[in-house]
Amino acid sequence: MVERKSFLDFLPHLILLIGIAIVAFPVYVAFVASTWDATTISNGQMPLWPGPHFLENYYKTIFVGTASSTREPVGGMMLNSLIMAMVIAIGKIMISIISAFAVVYFRFPFRMAAFWIIFMTLMLPVEVRIYPTYKVVADLGLLDTYTGLTVPLIASATATLLFRQFFMTVPDELVEASKIDGASAMQFFKDTLLPLSITSIAAMFVIQFIYGWNQYLWPLLITTRDDMQTIVIGIKKMIVTQDALTEWQLAMATAILAMLPPVFVVVVMQKLFVKGLVETEK
Repeated sequence: MVERKSFLDFLPHLILLIGIAIVAFPVYVAFVASTWDATTISNGQMPLWPGPHFLENYYKTIFVGTASSTREPVGGMMLNSLIMAMVIAIGKIMISIISAFAVVYFRFPFRMAAFWIIFMTLMLPVEVRIYPTYKVVADLGLLDTYTGLTVPLIASATATLLFRQFFMTVPDELVEASKIDGASAMQFFKDTLLPLSITSIAAMFVIQFIYGWNQYLWPLLITTRDDMQTIVIGIKKMIVTQDALTEWQLAMATAILAMLPPVFVVVVMQKLFVKGLVETEK
């Protein structure tokens, strides 16, 4: 017997396809614009298919330079953004997982008070503490350095909360078994907790990598040299006030390049990312 499917069975797929089209179409237009010349884009007659300047525009964007407002090649900006995102993501995970381990498995005075102080920082946006943070970084001479770009953003209450919630689900029998085997606290952390936390670490890495890659306000304040600017700052500098001076084909190429590393990280770590969010009690 052939089962007939009604229109309502296809309705969710239709809505999903429409949503994908709405999200993907601007990205496609940006890609098409990155393959044409400035004249075709500025006169408003750009077609909806790729043009003949793909290699030329992307080579100039990555290796040569973009515009009079930002002379540095986008390849250097992407390297700065990559270093910033990787250091922030790895640093946040390392500090947060050790903090959560201390809060859950050690009994020391004001243990929960320390955790709630960390947790309350979630209610303080970066903008609230950005001036004193900038003052400290400037006094230490860390302007235009990778240390100044990354270290002030490493602490993360969100990651600490996530790892704490996961550690609280680990059975006490594992702790007792490690004590019987004569393992120290750090051996238990390294041999038992870390392997169990792989999915949570992966989920946190994806979130924090995208957070670090998309930073705008802090790099804008902390960098004064063009060779230290990130790709997000570079995109903003390419779009100048006078529309005639904006090299839109290079700006669109830069926007496409800026999307690639976060998309790559999400695609590569998709299974671990979803598994880490689903299996962790929040």
